[in-house]
Amino acid sequence: MAVDVPAFTGFRPEAIQFLADLAENNDRAWFTPRKAEYELLLKRPLEALCVALDERFRARDMPLLGDPARSPFRIYRDVRFSKDKSPYKTNIGASFPWRDGGAGMPGGYFHLSPGDIFVGGGIWHPEPARLAAFRRLVDTDPERVHRVIDDPDYARTFGPLMGDRLSRVPRGFRPDHPDAELLKLKDVGFGRPLADGDVESPALADLVVDTLVIGLPLLRMLAAMPD
Repeated sequence: MAVDVPAFTGFRPEAIQFLADLAENNDRAWFTPRKAEYELLLKRPLEALCVALDERFRARDMPLLGDPARSPFRIYRDVRFSKDKSPYKTNIGASFPWRDGGAGMPGGYFHLSPGDIFVGGGIWHPEPARLAAFRRLVDTDPERVHRVIDDPDYARTFGPLMGDRLSRVPRGFRPDHPDAELLKLKDVGFGRPLADGDVESPALADLVVDTLVIGLPLLRMLAAMPD
């Protein structure tokens, strides 16, 4: 059954304030009577954004998927193995996986929390085989990698690749490797910060798509890597 989602018109300023208040009152006693407010301010607009993005992905022949049912992350934290038993996330986010791709493929991401709003993409906590494939690519075909990450539009928009890093070059590569910082990456990603005004605008969907278009060559390169 299709999800009935209204057109995206932007997040209201109260949405960001709701997340700030949730960070100060992260318990069920505060959230439960305000669940309808959360759905109005955050859940439904995020679903609408995913629909708007999927329409634009298809129109621009981008191999990403925006699904209002599956793209948004749940607000509820999994606290089973965490010392922090706060029941709710203090941000909202959505992933845009590689269309027709399997697990471990790259994708896009949108994140909204007070003072930390961004759009980006890549591979996060990849399986060892996929991370090893990236490192082999850096080592054996650095020109291909640098054509992507040194492209002026890409470099101006995102800067260096993002992600957690090892403290030293991984085994199997010489310590003085010219791309040592790339080899140290444990995630391979890019990101662009957004302002409050960006997410409050109906034009947010276009801004997200325009940003991901710039990152698409990196996503395609990551998707093409053999496991």
